[in-house]
Amino acid sequence: MLSSLGYGATDANSPLARMSFDRRDPGPHDVQIEILYCGVCHSDLHTVRNEWGNTVYPVVPGHEIIGRVTKVGEHVSRFKPGDMAGVGCMVDSCQHCDACAEGLEQYCENGFVGTYNGEEMHTGGMTYGGYASNIVVKEGFVLRVPNALDPAACAPLLCAGITTYSPLRHWKAGPGKKVGIVGLGGLGHMGVKLAHAMGAHTVLFTTSPNKREDGLRLGADEVVVSKNAEEMAKHENSFDFILNTVAAPHDLDAFLVLLKREGTMTLVGAPATPHPSPQVFNLIMKRRHLAGSLIGGIRETQEMLDFCAEHGIVSDIEMIPIHGINEAYERMLKSDVKYRFVIDMGSLK
Repeated sequence: MLSSLGYGATDANSPLARMSFDRRDPGPHDVQIEILYCGVCHSDLHTVRNEWGNTVYPVVPGHEIIGRVTKVGEHVSRFKPGDMAGVGCMVDSCQHCDACAEGLEQYCENGFVGTYNGEEMHTGGMTYGGYASNIVVKEGFVLRVPNALDPAACAPLLCAGITTYSPLRHWKAGPGKKVGIVGLGGLGHMGVKLAHAMGAHTVLFTTSPNKREDGLRLGADEVVVSKNAEEMAKHENSFDFILNTVAAPHDLDAFLVLLKREGTMTLVGAPATPHPSPQVFNLIMKRRHLAGSLIGGIRETQEMLDFCAEHGIVSDIEMIPIHGINEAYERMLKSDVKYRFVIDMGSLK
């Protein structure tokens, strides 16, 4: 077994603490990676505190992983020791269902294997994530990190980046389209950057008037304070697509009425409790669509990384040492970060 050192939780009420654990030895199709940076996602906090009710302890979170390849199996062809590599939210899937065959492993009909808190197909044990010194992942789920991207600021692209890129691409954000981004957090700030780079007229919705300047800096063409009824009313029936990144329950009708006929609002935020149910008439009177989207497949995630390299896009980050993770969780709950914490895993030593 491969010895690993990391930070994890032993129950829902305990802070994250230093722990040692074992990973499987790399097999012929595996890539072993020394983890250099790991982004901090709200899903990490939900899982650590068992807010989704499915956590198996001990749990080591982290699924925005950037590192250096240290060892590869004999059948690995795309990576060699010394390469920079990334690992996102998945480390395996069944590989034989229709979704997997289409490169949509995130919708694997037999359930993909999460980078942490997932059942490993090789050993039957649980997967442990990126708040750690190393990781072993099968080659097909390892991403190539373009040289043009700063590795630390690239880490959040492996979740926040692909979570916003995939629906923007699927619903064809681009020139001639008016696209709204709801919320300016870890996901929302990436949504603004990506929609702008795709050529869409990009409108940021925020509850905070003091985020107006930042929204414009990140690429929004307009910033609307969603608590201001007059500002909201000016945009009724005008959006082709709205990407809603907010991870707390809120009134969806306030945004549904802003969609054109046959426009779509897609939810990517994952609140611990449900949103209030929207009014049916706001959907049926304009044949509007309310949808959801989950990360992206491996092929699309690589496409996203290459797109970001081409357009000079990375996440806005605040670097922290691993021993600052519990404080970072509390700050994240207060939205006190612009816009993603990234752990310098060198601090683990």
